[in-house]
Amino acid sequence: MSNKIFNDAIIGNKNIKATFSKKGELLRTYYPNVDFKQFIDIFHTGLKINDSAIIYLHEDINNRYFQHYTENTNILNTEIENMYFNINITQTDLVSIKENLIIKKYTFANNNKIDLNLNFIVRSKLLTNANNMFSGKIISNGLIQYSHDYSWCIFSNKKIIGHRINNVEDCIRGAILEDKDYIGMSADSAISYDLGTLKPGEQTELDLFIYIKENKELKKQSELEEKIEELSKTDVRKEFINTKKYWKNYLEKHDGLNLLNNENVNMSEKALEIYKRSILLFPLLQNDETGGIASAIEVDENMAHSGRYSYCWPRDSVFITKALDELNMTKETEKFYENFCKITQSASGMWEQRFYTDGKIAPCWGYQIDETASVIYGIYEHYKKTKNQKFLETNLKMCENAINFLFKYLENLFDEEKEEEDLVKKEILKEVKEQGRESDKLYKHLSYDLWEMNEGVHLYSLASIYAALNAMKNIYKCLKSKYENNRLKLEQINKTNIKIDKELENIKNYISTNMVNENTKTLKRNIKDDKTDISLLGVVYPFEVFSQNEKKVQNTVEKINLTLLTYSRGYLRFEDDTYMGGKNPWSISTLWMAIYYIKSGDKVKAKECLNFVINTSSDLGFLAEQIDNNTMKPNWVIGLAWAHAMYIIVLKLLNDLSQSK
Repeated sequence: MSNKIFNDAIIGNKNIKATFSKKGELLRTYYPNVDFKQFIDIFHTGLKINDSAIIYLHEDINNRYFQHYTENTNILNTEIENMYFNINITQTDLVSIKENLIIKKYTFANNNKIDLNLNFIVRSKLLTNANNMFSGKIISNGLIQYSHDYSWCIFSNKKIIGHRINNVEDCIRGAILEDKDYIGMSADSAISYDLGTLKPGEQTELDLFIYIKENKELKKQSELEEKIEELSKTDVRKEFINTKKYWKNYLEKHDGLNLLNNENVNMSEKALEIYKRSILLFPLLQNDETGGIASAIEVDENMAHSGRYSYCWPRDSVFITKALDELNMTKETEKFYENFCKITQSASGMWEQRFYTDGKIAPCWGYQIDETASVIYGIYEHYKKTKNQKFLETNLKMCENAINFLFKYLENLFDEEKEEEDLVKKEILKEVKEQGRESDKLYKHLSYDLWEMNEGVHLYSLASIYAALNAMKNIYKCLKSKYENNRLKLEQINKTNIKIDKELENIKNYISTNMVNENTKTLKRNIKDDKTDISLLGVVYPFEVFSQNEKKVQNTVEKINLTLLTYSRGYLRFEDDTYMGGKNPWSISTLWMAIYYIKSGDKVKAKECLNFVINTSSDLGFLAEQIDNNTMKPNWVIGLAWAHAMYIIVLKLLNDLSQSK
């Protein structure tokens, strides 16, 4: 697969997610989940006008582009003006709410003084391999590309006039599709439609459909073509109206901060657009069945720059579920904890680094203790929003398993006094280590940091555990009356609370001893180095280990401003970062600073940080992971869930700050 870095736009429904370039090229399509399966290698559309070669809609030297969403929806419009032939094309892309159907509506307007004969061409090359080989089959109104598991169907309400099953690369440029075969063993095929002759001032339309079907759902082969015939009669205008209504209602239902129709809200048009785009993005990133939330739609399948992005990190999701709760998406939050977290928790009580959104474990490269701690913290945060005691009861056992895992981690970290029998275990572990076998590594104190780049003992990780322990105490406090007649359970709760209090004190002491630079009176990100890191702010938000007013925190913020603040007024992730060059500010970092300033009551500086993020968002209102300091444009991973979540959190905290004064 060729590298296709930026997803500039995203559309979808519960099952299908599709991404586009800023020029309207369909880049990726996922079904049945947001992170699997991705079908497209190449999907190109173009025109043969009179005797021309193919004019690609997504890329031609004579094309000019303008792209926008239909207001308050996930319906994408790409306007293409070809200056050579003086023809305007409007491409509207949407996904049906009820069917697994992508609808691509094209309108062609002849602004020339001559007749234009139009032939519309579709080339579809799917990702294929020996174990999942796609082949092509021509039908009267389109093309079925099929493998053992799935069928990818492209069709219209018009009959095709030309097709090519094999060797498309050899003939596509000439835009004349001729082939004696109707079926073949190629994943790269093309079809064409005759749009007729368009006279000056006239318009014509083409409705193109892409239908995806999992073949195991078919009882007999003929069902697929019967379904295609049914869907080819789809009333596109009606689908557009229904889809527009669905997303508009969704947006209004989840206007949790009351910003859309509030006359007292003084927000820029761009700021409001990001707010709306965030609400419309979150359902496209969540697995509707399990509740797993993808960090982003994938951008780096070949791992040219990263370990890939379209996975669910429990740690990231805790920030995201906080934003979901603020947007009245509490059911989506509960699905994440009650379903996804339960099926992904290990027998030991921990959560691994990352997962597919269906709950299967994803490729990992290390153990991260904050993944586990963050879930406990997030569960209590959700309870604070809903006051739903049943939610705590449902997730209590999961939290207790996780807290026991954290206890084991802390025991190793603090090297606490062991019972005499543990001396035997110590000798065994020593022997295991000497033999190069790290079978008990999960209970050791080394962990990767939240950036997944450094292994050791980290302040952010300890802060997350501190917050998890406090959350567990509060969960027990809420549920204690339920067990007033259960002596054994009350004894267990009391014993656990005593252990929690001890470990809370241990964490504070450990941080004071090991993670404060006594010369500068600033916090250290880990016990190995003293590099400035934006994650140091985690001790203030979200984990509240220290107050924003404590001197060592204020000194740390001053150091952050001296080392991580760029000339563009955005913040780097950490000192000497090398990822993607390491010189670009991050939306997350800058929004984290905004949260700190809000907590400190400095609304002016908070808004400066927020405005940087607003001003560097994409044209469609998406937030990127990083921003190019020179162009002030998104530089990597557009539509990052964590960034959009932090944006919602900042807006919420700013509103609260304004109302408190």
